[in-house]
Amino acid sequence: YYEPEIRGSLHRGGIYQTPVYRRPPDLVRQRDAQGNTVTGRLQGGQVVPYWTRAQIDQGVLAHKKLELLWLADPVDLFFLQIQGAGRVRLPDERVIRLGFDGLNGQPYVPLGRVMVSRGLLQADDVSMASIRGWLEANPSDAMAMMEQNPNYVFFRDLGQGDAQAGAPGALGVPLTPGRSMAVDRHYIALGSPVWVQTQVPADGHETNWNRLVFAQDLGTDIKGSDRADLYMGWGPEAAQTAGNLRAGGQMIVLVPRSAPGGQKTRSGAE
Repeated sequence: YYEPEIRGSLHRGGIYQTPVYRRPPDLVRQRDAQGNTVTGRLQGGQVVPYWTRAQIDQGVLAHKKLELLWLADPVDLFFLQIQGAGRVRLPDERVIRLGFDGLNGQPYVPLGRVMVSRGLLQADDVSMASIRGWLEANPSDAMAMMEQNPNYVFFRDLGQGDAQAGAPGALGVPLTPGRSMAVDRHYIALGSPVWVQTQVPADGHETNWNRLVFAQDLGTDIKGSDRADLYMGWGPEAAQTAGNLRAGGQMIVLVPRSAPGGQKTRSGAE
């Protein structure tokens, strides 16, 4: 994954009609009677599901003064939410950095899977580029398609900040391109060193990629021990690499010998 850079404005007007929302004050996280963490909103003293992507698109959060800024393209917002962080270039060329600040608690539904099930894409052709290409080629159907994923991400304004620093990860420190990864912390502890062996696209070819990275972030669609997402940074090259990285591989989580069950664990890498 990477930090996309997109065009936007601090004010609504002209082509800038798609809002980027900050975390709503009525979004809550609580434990239910079984001790599970649930996300939603309070209604009658009970936590009920928070608004879906479709409901938010239809304006349920409008007029609540939650807009951080405005984008020209709802597809840009969708991919910004998939990445969880990004950079917005304003009309005066200033760049505002956005960081992840919460989810609506709705399930994450991969759009590629939906498109394959409907015969719109072949399974071997699914990538960020092919999904975006379909959305841009079918503007009248794009919103309904994106709303098949009810999951919605809220952001916080990080200001202009250091342009050479990576996105803030789950540990509160900037991510390092090629050295940070997002994991499911139920299986891989945050901060763990992980040896990764996979292949990444470079100059149109798959290149062996073997290096030590660190579990410094979480992903909305990462579940289990057989999946991790590599942080590739920002800019066109990072976008190209992240958008076409589909290779499998191996990752070895390194743990202290004195830790209970302190054996190297092996699983797939993405």
